[in-house]
Amino acid sequence: MATIKLAILRHTVAKDGTYKIRIAIGHRSETHYIVTKYKVNSPSEFVDGVVVRLPNAHQMNIELRKLLNDYEDRLDRVPSPEDYTCKELRDLLKGMKPHTSVTTFEQVSLKYQKELTEDGRGSYAKMLANCMRLFHDFNNGDVFLSEIRPDTISQFERYLHRSGVSQSYCNMNMSMVRTIINRAIRAQLITYEVHPFIYWTRPADDIRELDISVEDVRLIRDSEPHLKKQRLGRDIFMLSYYLGGMNLIDLLSVNFKGVKVLEYTRYKSRNMKRSDKRISFTIQPEARALIDKYMNRNTGRLDFGYKFQYKNFLSYVTRSIKSLAEELEIDDAQKVCFYSARKSFVQHGFDLGISLETLEYCIGQSMKANRPIFNYLKIMRKHADAAIRQIIDNLSAPTTTPPEDETSV
Repeated sequence: MATIKLAILRHTVAKDGTYKIRIAIGHRSETHYIVTKYKVNSPSEFVDGVVVRLPNAHQMNIELRKLLNDYEDRLDRVPSPEDYTCKELRDLLKGMKPHTSVTTFEQVSLKYQKELTEDGRGSYAKMLANCMRLFHDFNNGDVFLSEIRPDTISQFERYLHRSGVSQSYCNMNMSMVRTIINRAIRAQLITYEVHPFIYWTRPADDIRELDISVEDVRLIRDSEPHLKKQRLGRDIFMLSYYLGGMNLIDLLSVNFKGVKVLEYTRYKSRNMKRSDKRISFTIQPEARALIDKYMNRNTGRLDFGYKFQYKNFLSYVTRSIKSLAEELEIDDAQKVCFYSARKSFVQHGFDLGISLETLEYCIGQSMKANRPIFNYLKIMRKHADAAIRQIIDNLSAPTTTPPEDETSV
């Protein structure tokens, strides 16, 4: 069993003639040491682990006791100390962060928001900031991590439901709170005998049926609206559909000049380290025509003549598409938005019998690990090209619209 105590080494004298006080770790009949910032002038000033005969001895003993308690707490947090040698255990304890009960939820959240912003994931950082605000309002202020218990989480979920938010929105914020708590646990800022989320199970999200039929997509494709914004909405919607449900932020970031085979990583996924989520497929002629129509010849990027911020442009595009859907008298026109192109692409492909793995690859949600990525891209590109071509061709002879009582993907 490992032991921890304060000690000095009588035979080890510092250059200034003092003796450093150390944390002595005894394990497997060996002893290894961690040097502290505290020191005495001679061995006689340190007796049985206590500093004596110094003017500041009382304060030093208080601080040393606190430090010793911290290392004892670190040892308690090591799952199986017997699995380590004495030196390994010393290095492990030295590298562990001090456990503290004074770290707050807001401190961990703000640090994570900063990291997300630095990694280019500002949108998620903003959502996290909103979650922090909700949790702050629920608790009437910031809260220590040590005060968050299972009943806190249960009451927070009830608080969200009482505010009238959707189940999806509630799930999103609950998951973000859990993310912050788990980050604090991994950083060794807090330990829980019972995890605050032990009794919480994520309910099913609200189903967002945003896809539209093949016939409705064909209506949008073949429409000739008089309003400029509706023509723009039509073209952007169809370009996303032709490019495998590509998101607007990704469309705007690609340099299309001279590109025949499109390779990109979704903005949403590019900073995730779990796997390389690059997508690669051939740009079909229908998409190329729209790209050439709007591509800036100097930059190679799409230019729709809208000079405001991305968020405003997305809202403008959504309103334009919705306006066109209403004019075309598409069923449930209010649900039609830019994202409907992505949802419809997947639904139509699924109804054609295209494998989910291929569809997931096309839209950038495939999770493939331990594969040579360039070989994988080359293999999947052939499947993606065939799938996209089949889905586009199906607009001319629609066969994929399921009966109304069937469930959409």
